[in-house]
Amino acid sequence: MPVSSNKMPKSQNSLSVFWNNSNFMLWFVIFILFCFGVYLLRSVLLPFVLGILIGYLLDPLASKFEKLKMSRTAATIWVFVLVIVLAVPLFVILFSVLNKQLSVFIEAAPMYINSFLQYIEPLLAKLQIYVPSFDFGNVKNMLGQNMSQSFQLGGKLMQGLMKNSLALINLLSLLLITPIVAFYMLRDWDIFVRKVDGLLPRKSKKSIRQIFRKIDRSLSGFIRGQLSVCFILGTYYALALRLSGLELGLLVGFIAGIISFIPYVGSITGFVLSIVLALSQFGSLTKVIEVVLIFLVGQFVEGNFLTPKLVGDKIGLHPVWVMFSLLAGGVLLGFLGLMLAVPIAAVLAILLRASVEKYKASALYLEE
Repeated sequence: MPVSSNKMPKSQNSLSVFWNNSNFMLWFVIFILFCFGVYLLRSVLLPFVLGILIGYLLDPLASKFEKLKMSRTAATIWVFVLVIVLAVPLFVILFSVLNKQLSVFIEAAPMYINSFLQYIEPLLAKLQIYVPSFDFGNVKNMLGQNMSQSFQLGGKLMQGLMKNSLALINLLSLLLITPIVAFYMLRDWDIFVRKVDGLLPRKSKKSIRQIFRKIDRSLSGFIRGQLSVCFILGTYYALALRLSGLELGLLVGFIAGIISFIPYVGSITGFVLSIVLALSQFGSLTKVIEVVLIFLVGQFVEGNFLTPKLVGDKIGLHPVWVMFSLLAGGVLLGFLGLMLAVPIAAVLAILLRASVEKYKASALYLEE
């Protein structure tokens, strides 16, 4: 009796093998549930995420203390002592300086706006020659009123957030919960890694470990490198602008440095603010040229030395995707989203590359 053949077509069989081997649907469902859980708990996750991030970043330092024959708990305590001794005085000094700069900014904003408008008034008059139907006088008044109110409101908002951050986040939870989470994560990091490793499916453990190692190298290198770049650039811009005579140079330099993790946004924001303030304070093209040179040097050093040496191509994300992930994270989760945006985008990029590699090695791709 002839045996009937119920074999699936080759293309369908290849597709089935690909989906079963990769467990794509399982991981996709887990990822969706994870994202949904983060969205639901976004209002309480910030101190925990910050604590985990601190523990993750300080883990190599604790491991170095362990090599000195210390227990993990003792190594964790020493790391926290060093961080407190170095970070707390720096934070107090920075807070004091920025608070003074914000006070000056709030008081001087109207004067700076008027000076800036007086400087550009001849330019507006020349433009009116070419566009006589357009009333540049109203434009000037509108700019003066709106810019003055916006600058003062922005300055007061920043100053208010520095004095009373409860309007934005629960400051008490950050101060109390974050150090505790960071301490336990740092102390138990190796235990946590071993437990996660023990839960990996045996058949795919080797490939999953390789992916985790890639994620670890990319994230640790990128985060530490980017923080170093932001700190160095912020310090350089603040000191250079202040030494050039710009009254609010420290504040502008700090702003330019702290948002330098967004490609081009930090330098462009600092550059525009510095130009406006230089024109308002001095009304001289000489000072404007000084500001331009300061930012040109900063961009040259960042592009040719700092970023290639400290960050490199750790995550392999295009700047446009970095900006998109930050914008999407900020819209969906606020400040928490800004913290998680680039790491999540980096993890997804690594997983996508691994999936593409597996797909190209599968029967679905190789079949003729």
